[in-house]
Amino acid sequence: MISKIQGFFSKKRAPWEQNLIVLWFGTFMAGMAFSEVMPFLSLYVDTLGQFSKQQLTFYSGITYSATYLVTALVSPIWGRLADSKGRKLMILRASLGMAIVLGAMGLVQNIWQLIALRMLQGVFSGYISNSNALLATETPKEKSGLALGTLSTGYVSGNLIGPLLGGALAEFFSYRVTFFITGGLLLIVFFLSYFFVHEHFHPVQRAKALSTREVIGKLQNPKIVFGMFITTMIIQASNNSITPILSLYVRQLMHNIGPVTLIAGVVAAIPGIATLFSAPRLGEIGDRIGTEKILSIGFIFAICMYIPMAFVHTVWLLAFFRFMVGISDGAMLPAVQAILSKRSPAEVTGRVFSWNQSFQALGNMSGPLIGSAVSGAFDYRSVFISTSVLVALNFILVQINTHSDRHARTN
Repeated sequence: MISKIQGFFSKKRAPWEQNLIVLWFGTFMAGMAFSEVMPFLSLYVDTLGQFSKQQLTFYSGITYSATYLVTALVSPIWGRLADSKGRKLMILRASLGMAIVLGAMGLVQNIWQLIALRMLQGVFSGYISNSNALLATETPKEKSGLALGTLSTGYVSGNLIGPLLGGALAEFFSYRVTFFITGGLLLIVFFLSYFFVHEHFHPVQRAKALSTREVIGKLQNPKIVFGMFITTMIIQASNNSITPILSLYVRQLMHNIGPVTLIAGVVAAIPGIATLFSAPRLGEIGDRIGTEKILSIGFIFAICMYIPMAFVHTVWLLAFFRFMVGISDGAMLPAVQAILSKRSPAEVTGRVFSWNQSFQALGNMSGPLIGSAVSGAFDYRSVFISTSVLVALNFILVQINTHSDRHARTN
């Protein structure tokens, strides 16, 4: 079997093409593993004890956020190790660690074991970032755009398919079996990466890096750059605030009748599908009418779509408004990236975008905590109202920052 696989990879393919094939599959699986638990994780939490509604939403929020908290803390450590030990080693660490941890989640007997494993999942992050770095260094420069562009579709596709597949597996098998299957697939990723990913590693020499103060000094308008960091954080927090209660809300709308996890998977995946198709077109429109304008339109549209979700009485109306929110994300997320790119000199762009990633992780972490706190104190519908208020505050912040940026450029 191994010899047949080796023949497939070695047949008329350059080493970078072989790396691309394996890493695409690996990033696809990593994206899927992180997203497929969305439709049923809260329902799984509900099976691990006798919880009140407030306890269930609280524990669901903690369980969702735990991974992102640890990821934000350990990512710089793994980044330094990747520069000194090699990206392939980090890829193997991440894939094997995720395989073991995801599989073990199917064996937990109480909520604390699940939270501990979710935190451990954050420790074994880094497959995607190191795959990008390895492919970039191992691919000829004239092919790097094609390779990295293709690789990026792996994570996006996995992230979109994950909720659908996770909901289907949980519905037809069980929550626990779904974790076992995911762990097994990630174990396959580990072996494929071990045997078929090749790296000619040379330790990165520590260059003279600019200090944080020097980086800020290079920015023409630091206020708008840091404002965009906060905007990124709030966008992610808004998107993830309903994550802990989404499957519970779907169950409530369906009156606990029918394939709840499957439908929750569809509802969870819909915004990502809308974003995938709308983002390129909206980015093009932003280039014509102005990035700040398309960002503002995205905020207003999101506010208008979050509020009706609190009053829907059918799951299909919820899915419709979720699709509309995905379109607003297609306007907001690329616009933030474009503003950061335009406001950052080339020599500090990498540092600026790494800071933005940290704020994104903070949003991924804080959103579920906000959603679980609000739903625990009030009800599921209140989460959508609080999210719309959060987006409105973000809109006001952006208006203040962009106004000061325009004023600074005209003087």
